[in-house]
Amino acid sequence: MEKRIFIGSDLSGFTLKEAVKEFLLSEDYEVEDIGTLTEEEPFPFYTVAKKGAEKIQNKEYERGILICGTGMGMSIVSNKHEGVHGAACETVYTAEKARAINDANVLCMGGWVVAPVTGVAMAKTFLETKFTQNLEDWRAKRLHVAREDVRDIEKNSFHK
Repeated sequence: MEKRIFIGSDLSGFTLKEAVKEFLLSEDYEVEDIGTLTEEEPFPFYTVAKKGAEKIQNKEYERGILICGTGMGMSIVSNKHEGVHGAACETVYTAEKARAINDANVLCMGGWVVAPVTGVAMAKTFLETKFTQNLEDWRAKRLHVAREDVRDIEKNSFHK
């Protein structure tokens, strides 16, 4: 497991971002904070999401974490970028399934809906879970096919 990650937020996600970042640093992750860096100078969610998505596209990072008020804005913007699969999650279970079933590469959370202790647990689970982990063989086989089919859908959507 690669221990490099970017993390970013707007003002609404700042407190949760700081808690998750502190945890990741304590776990020896190399963390790049792409903003918001201070509460006094917040960045809009869409600029942070775009910056993070481009880091995935440029292969600077395999995974990232983006946090806004609900997680939905970060997810919407990040998913506008080919190869970026941002999942808005609100529980540890959904963060795990975003990786195991959907092979998401960006965890999106909401600072208004996710408590810091839960956000830390979600980040840990998201980063430690592999695609098809703990799934039945038949389901894993189907998901590998599905992942390729979704990539084809994505290519056709972005390259018309």
